[in-house]
Amino acid sequence: MHIINARLRNQEGLHELHLEDGLIRSIARQTEAPTLGPNDLDAGGNLVVPPFVEPHIHLDATLTAGEPRWNMSGTLFEGIECWGERKVTITEEDTKTRAKKTIQTLAAHGIQHVRTHVDVTDPQLTALKAMLEVREESRHLIDLQIVAFPQEGIESFRNGRELMEESIRMGADVVGGIPHFEYTRDQGVSSVKFLMDLAERTGCLVDVHCDETDDPHSRFLEVLAEEARSRDMGALVTASHTTAMGSYDNAYCAKLFRLLGHSGISFVSCPTESIHLQGRFDNFPKRRGVTRVNELLEAGMNVCFGQDSIVDPWYPLGNGNILRVLEAGLHICHMLGYRNLQSALDLVTDNSAKAMHLGERYGLEQGRPANLLILSADSDYEVIRSQGLPLYSIRGGKVLMKRQMPVVEFSTALS
Repeated sequence: MHIINARLRNQEGLHELHLEDGLIRSIARQTEAPTLGPNDLDAGGNLVVPPFVEPHIHLDATLTAGEPRWNMSGTLFEGIECWGERKVTITEEDTKTRAKKTIQTLAAHGIQHVRTHVDVTDPQLTALKAMLEVREESRHLIDLQIVAFPQEGIESFRNGRELMEESIRMGADVVGGIPHFEYTRDQGVSSVKFLMDLAERTGCLVDVHCDETDDPHSRFLEVLAEEARSRDMGALVTASHTTAMGSYDNAYCAKLFRLLGHSGISFVSCPTESIHLQGRFDNFPKRRGVTRVNELLEAGMNVCFGQDSIVDPWYPLGNGNILRVLEAGLHICHMLGYRNLQSALDLVTDNSAKAMHLGERYGLEQGRPANLLILSADSDYEVIRSQGLPLYSIRGGKVLMKRQMPVVEFSTALS
């Protein structure tokens, strides 16, 4: 397959890509008008980019909002309570059906790499068993990483450590944690040390729900970052949410950023969910409840955006369109300046791939997998402004999805 008239990010002119045997064989600057063959695609001057990446979602809980009751307070903590009530009723088939439906929605929006957190604070590990099957059964659509996520804590939940270890033995890819939800500060610190030991011993990646609260005294990020730095594991570690950072004073952050820079860890922010869940204990002024995205980026750290939830006890909306989250995040984080808009797609492509440690399995380079999107606009700015969905999703050098743009007709001529 050839793709002609492709515009590439940060490069002048139009390009032609040759895909063969599931790989990108060549990328070349067009010097003359190309001929369109029967199996070729014309990008029409639009951007061609690697697939969108979803670095943080909960597929085991997707499509359960209102079951058995709605989260009326809108808080993270009531969401956990609602999920606890729903969790006792889940079956493997129930979990697989909901997860696969959402995966199809993600794929329809150009996402081909997904990291899902799966609740393993369940003695039967029902959701994990289901998601391990989904990982294999959905390979034609996405590459799926599974996080062993201790929703109700490692130290605070009975046999929490054993369940984490068993989850990794069963095949989870990533070790998770939730230190701010443990009963005490000491338990939170202990949980971080345990999960880092487990990851180091098994060679797994790490992705921790860290300081997902407005509490300025929740400071487990410094513990996680120091564990990553001292073990030289920063490239394998992601801190998700870190919303308490939005409540830290600048003096503490000045010290913290020095450690974060040395640690080399990545960050995931889920801005639409965080602005919904956080600030619930404030009167006025209300906090935005989002981490310091722009400041982390300006300090040279790796940050990306995720959707977190689609129609579950924590977030009643969501449609799989990560461009929606990107646009909202840029608003929420005061990142609508010219420079931010020119590189905004990094937050849902390259930065996310780095956080997921995809390496040479991702990117528009010769010899890498022929996985890519043809977008419906010619620049980062125009993609965000128009909220245009991908026209084509190519996976393994073959068309996975194509979209017909809607046609709008007015009944009378406009003057």
